[in-house]
Amino acid sequence: MGNWLILGATSGIAIPLNRELAKRGNRLLLAARDQERLDIVKNDLHARFNVEVQTELFDALDHINHPAFIDRVEQEFGHLDGVVWAIGILGKQKQAEEDYKKAYAIIDANYLSAVSILEPIAEKFQKRKTGQIIAISSVAGDRGRATNYIYGSAKAGLSAYMQGLRQRLAKSGVHVMTVKPGVVDTKMIEGEETMPFIAKPDKVALEIMNGIQKRREVIYTPGLWRFIMISLRHIPEFLFKRLSF
Repeated sequence: MGNWLILGATSGIAIPLNRELAKRGNRLLLAARDQERLDIVKNDLHARFNVEVQTELFDALDHINHPAFIDRVEQEFGHLDGVVWAIGILGKQKQAEEDYKKAYAIIDANYLSAVSILEPIAEKFQKRKTGQIIAISSVAGDRGRATNYIYGSAKAGLSAYMQGLRQRLAKSGVHVMTVKPGVVDTKMIEGEETMPFIAKPDKVALEIMNGIQKRREVIYTPGLWRFIMISLRHIPEFLFKRLSF
């Protein structure tokens, strides 16, 4: 049991993950930008599991105030034992190609904002020599593809950041886990063309919870994606360029 901060607590993967954490008796601080949705999630968790759940408005793009946000959270909620980064947007690749502002928005939401909030958290955990930092990245970051390379490059940056953070904090006993989901049945993919191997959020959340408990470093979920991405990464570049997915 411990104190967990869920950043992006109303996202499609975070909602069932909140339940997995609450089921195990953890105190939860749910952070997102929509108070009405936060209250719905909070009330559901309290009714199901009778655990303490608090909410906090959080703007992932307000980088300059992130250190103060974490200081205030720990003063009011108590020292954090774990943090989950569950914020991200898919965006539209074609629009991002034509409008840099849209490209920047994808990069900011998926990478820059994560670094901005996780660095002050990492500093606190390193000093205390304890804690868990979990970030939801994506298999899209394993190899750039023409159909989503703006989003994929941001997720690649997040995965590389988490890898470096893991090495930095290893001697401090802080657990750092990167989650690489494949296609998950959430609002993020609404309106997109049919995609293969779509997973249910509940299954993904359970696999994340198992990874937290076993202190895994990198998990692919569902696990089939590990082998899919190994295959994709090993396709020679001259051949990969001819593919159209």
